Parts: sequence; structure tokens; C-alpha cells
Amino acid sequence: MIGALTLIGATAANAATWSDTSVGWRYGTKFAEPYKNNADGSRIDITKQIFSLTHVSGYKYGSNFFNVDLLQSNDEPAIGTDKGTQEAYVVYRHTLDIGKVINKDLSYPGVIRGVGLTGGLDWNTKNDTYGSKKRMWVVGPTVMFDVPGFLNFSVLALMESNEPTGLGHRYTYDTHPALQLTWGVPIGDLPLSFEGFALWIADKGKNEYGGDTKAETNIDAMVMYDLSSLVGKKDKTFRAGFEYQYWKNKFGNDEKGAAGEGATASTPMFRVDYHF
Repeated sequence: MIGALTLIGATAANAATWSDTSVGWRYGTKFAEPYKNNADGSRIDITKQIFSLTHVSGYKYGSNFFNVDLLQSNDEPAIGTDKGTQEAYVVYRHTLDIGKVINKDLSYPGVIRGVGLTGGLDWNTKNDTYGSKKRMWVVGPTVMFDVPGFLNFSVLALMESNEPTGLGHRYTYDTHPALQLTWGVPIGDLPLSFEGFALWIADKGKNEYGGDTKAETNIDAMVMYDLSSLVGKKDKTFRAGFEYQYWKNKFGNDEKGAAGEGATASTPMFRVDYHF
């Protein structure tokens, strides 16, 4: 099923009815990572720059979302160097609009815009001492609410594995559920938008070393200001704003266990993006 959705998304890209591609940069000094704490157990504040490439598009039967983040840390030494870690994190999602596929109106005006099926994958690699090589398939139903911009709610099944440095084999966690809310809505008639996502992810059973995992909460929200007219560009070309992320029990690591306070981050960021 997920493979079919991915194939549909790749094919649909050639028949897009709308699309938007952007590059972005964000910066924060309060990032945190599991197991990376001070001697007294308090979290280490980590400074990161994140460079991103994002593409979203729609076609007759649904929509695509693709994002790659390249993360550079200044305060989190990589293996064999004191220059900081580097990480790549890739997300792809395809949402198939069921009503359009079966040619039936599944909307409820003023409440629901449509119903879909979402599938996709996460992929990452990082050169710290853990050496994450995450692979995760995602699938589940989505409700698209009838609001200015968009507001989508999904119930997802996550099928995740990893092969950290030194493990010697790929470990697969228990399939586990997640609840996801994504949104992008204008703020009145102002050149402002409120965007982001909220995820609640259930525990994924035992980790690769036999320890228990914990449910995690990941909320990432931003307010973006459209500066396009100030630089002589069309609307929604150049934007800047502030972003905030709260991530409790990051990647299923227990903040009250060995992972320590670093397993929960509360991170304000400055963000800019350019659309073309």
C-alpha cells in the first residue's frame, strides 16, 4: 500500500495542477538531544543551523509534500572532530483524496473539505556517537478540514527501524500509532500566516538495546511575515518569522530515565524562506 502511494505520488508530480518549492534557513540556540547533558544532569543547550529544501504540489487526485533538512550543530561534537555534528533528515508524504478517486463528494461544507489516505517515509543519517540511520514508513487516514488555508488531521501507523553505530544489524521497533495535526492558515488580512504541525507518537516497544521507549510529543509552530513587497517580489516569495518547537521524549527516549533532560527540547528559532 505505501509503495503504491509513493509510486502514485512520483507519477502525479508530472501532472501537478499547482506546486511550490522553497529553500529555508532557521537558527536556534536551545536545541537538546537525548543523553547529551551536563554533569549535574541538566540538558546541554545546543546551537543549530538548519538549511531546508521543501516542495509541495497538488494534482487531480491528491497532494505531495517533500522536505529535506540539513542540520549543522556547533556544540554537539561529531565522531572524530570537535566541529559539530551534521544530520540529514528527509520526509515525504503523499495524500490521496478518496472523494476525487471514487468521484464522490465526501465534503461537509464549513466543516470537512475531504477525506484522504496518507502514506510516505522518513529517512535520516547523523554523524554523532549514536549514528542514527532511521527508516520509517507511514500510512493512515486523513481528514481535511474546511478552513482558509489548510488544517489536516491524520491517524497514522508508523513502521520504524534503525541501525546505529556499533549495533551491527538493523533493528525494527514495534509498529505504533501516531496522531498528527498539520496546518497553514492566514491571519486575517495581514501578511501573516500561522503554520506548523503537532504529533503525538505512542511508545514503540523495546529499543535496540532492550530498554523501554516512551510516548513522545512534538509540536512545531511558526508565525511567518510576508516581506515580498519590500524586496520587489510577488506575494509569498520571501518570508521571515519566528518558530517554536517543543519535543518531549525525543525519538521515544525517556526524559526521566538515562536519556535525561536532553530528551526534551524547548526551542525558539528565527526562520526565513524563499519560494520560487
